Amino acid sequence: MNRRHHLLLIAAAATAALASAPASAQDTIRLIVPYAAGGPIDVTARALAERVRDTLGTVIIDNKGGAGGNIGADAIAKAAPDGLTIGIAATATHAVNPWLYSKMPYDAGKDFAGITQMVRVPNVLVMNAARAEQLKIRTVADFIAYARANPARLNYGSGGNGSAGHLAGEMFKQQAGIYALHIPYRGASPAQLALLAGEVDFNIDNLAAAAPNIRSGKLRALAVTSLNESPMLPGVPPLSATYKGFSIDTWWGLVAPAGTPKPVIDKLNKAFVAALNAPETKTRFAALLAEPVPTTPQQFDSFMAAERAKYQPLVKASGAKVD
Repeated sequence: MNRRHHLLLIAAAATAALASAPASAQDTIRLIVPYAAGGPIDVTARALAERVRDTLGTVIIDNKGGAGGNIGADAIAKAAPDGLTIGIAATATHAVNPWLYSKMPYDAGKDFAGITQMVRVPNVLVMNAARAEQLKIRTVADFIAYARANPARLNYGSGGNGSAGHLAGEMFKQQAGIYALHIPYRGASPAQLALLAGEVDFNIDNLAAAAPNIRSGKLRALAVTSLNESPMLPGVPPLSATYKGFSIDTWWGLVAPAGTPKPVIDKLNKAFVAALNAPETKTRFAALLAEPVPTTPQQFDSFMAAERAKYQPLVKASGAKVD
């Protein structure tokens, strides 16, 4: 082998190694958040970006909101699979929207590689406290008994057709065998205001949003929708205690474009899992009532697939559709 051929082989090997190597501490990583700045997803993403600076280098948050998260998720899917662009996958973008939107710019099952789940935030079944007291409803059993004795008397609000609160409400109605009229509002905040004003009887709201009014006594929490009791709301039972297997949480995690080399995914996973397990992270997330849920890439991929399968019949039953 001549010297020139030898040097070419070395150069080719080096190029291949660089192509498959994890991002170094000197690289700048873009983390796409498919929602506006300031919300819980954005806040947790920024917190993790700070904690991985020593291992992964600078992580810049790029907020790309719109179309229920689809614009940002599509940007992640179409980025180069080199580990330098990653992003957030959430309940809406990777479990609900594929069935809610008639046309999707990306394939939630094929265009992404999981890195790790980040957090889980339970939803909570809440009533206006004064209304609950008037109807003598203090438990889920009381609620079900009233609903069955008074068919078509209850209604519930949500942040809109196809929203997490809407689908959770439909799942609860199916499991409980009750009827309640769904009233959609233009966002979760207006829906909560309607509940506080007594315009609707109950909501299934995100715990982080409902907690302040639960603590102040304006809302009565009857149950959480996580599989187990939430450490964020001790003493409030899960709906799974009444309906086995009932579980419908809000979640989000980190993904990369499909085709990102496994060594890159593994290094990203190692760094972000360490950040999620840090006591400082747990304390910071607890303030948002978000529970860190670090996983392997394979576990997160499997979880997202299971969530898509779970939401398909729920979206169909709800009748919600976005053209």
